[in-house]
Amino acid sequence: MTPPAPRQTDARRKLAAPTVAMLPRIADSLSFLYLDIVRIRQDDTGVCAEVTTERRGTELVYLPTAALSCVLLGPGTSITTRAMATLARHGTTVVITGAGGIRCYAATVPGSLTTTWLEHQVRLWADDDQRLSVATAMYKKRFGDDTVPPGTSLNQLRGMEGQRVKAHYRLLAQQYKIGRFRRSYDPSSWDTQDPVNLALSSANTCLYGIVHAAITALGCSPAIGYVHSGNQQAFVYDIADLYKAELTIPLAFSLHASSQPEAEARRSFRDGLRLFKLLPRIVTDIQALLAPDLVFEVPDPEEQLVNLWDPVSGAIPGGANHGGHP
Repeated sequence: MTPPAPRQTDARRKLAAPTVAMLPRIADSLSFLYLDIVRIRQDDTGVCAEVTTERRGTELVYLPTAALSCVLLGPGTSITTRAMATLARHGTTVVITGAGGIRCYAATVPGSLTTTWLEHQVRLWADDDQRLSVATAMYKKRFGDDTVPPGTSLNQLRGMEGQRVKAHYRLLAQQYKIGRFRRSYDPSSWDTQDPVNLALSSANTCLYGIVHAAITALGCSPAIGYVHSGNQQAFVYDIADLYKAELTIPLAFSLHASSQPEAEARRSFRDGLRLFKLLPRIVTDIQALLAPDLVFEVPDPEEQLVNLWDPVSGAIPGGANHGGHP
């Protein structure tokens, strides 16, 4: 086969290179893609996954990187540096997971992000009263505005949340006639757990990946949580809890008789996200929690210069020579 001419190769590379106008907002992105036992590489056209089977040999499947919010890489997956660089330029979060999407070992953070929402997040977290206000707002978003009496402490919120979740488990267990259900997450005895727990853990991991992608795309920190703390995914768990009762818990109970609950949970969860339009909801909910009176569109990071901090004047323009100032 005759190799492509240099001009053709250059044209392909230009077509594959992303521009600011081409890249969709995080709220418009697809949800996630789970891959295992594949090799991911970059060629002149884009990022592709090499899928090898005995029946069909090696096939290339091109990934819509600019429209993906999150890629979950399971066991048996390898990825080249060029492919990782392309995913990073597109702002796609890459999550390294265990078998079936269980456990999150590591995740990438897109660069060149504005710190507007991170600053809102840190200010609220650093003040105990405002932190409690955010935690209360999260609880009300899950269970209703009239469910939190005035003066409720954080410990009381946790107790109320635990009671409501257990009641939800009991209701679904009765609905599907599976007897008493107890939530269990024990990676050391994974294969001995019941289908509902397996499906719930698998769906939750996918949900965490999507939430992580939305959080980092806004420039927030996944580690600065308001209810959860002490973990690099604390804020991820906070936001994911807003949707579990609606998305992952009913799905897991519906798979109580499944022979492959983990795989079915991932597929069903991905298909269901098209109806729920989850990514726009996550972005809107985070903005409403961090700045309820000031919700605005985050400026494009490539069109925004880095500012300098000043304790008197506030933010001052960066990218300028301040050598003439005293």
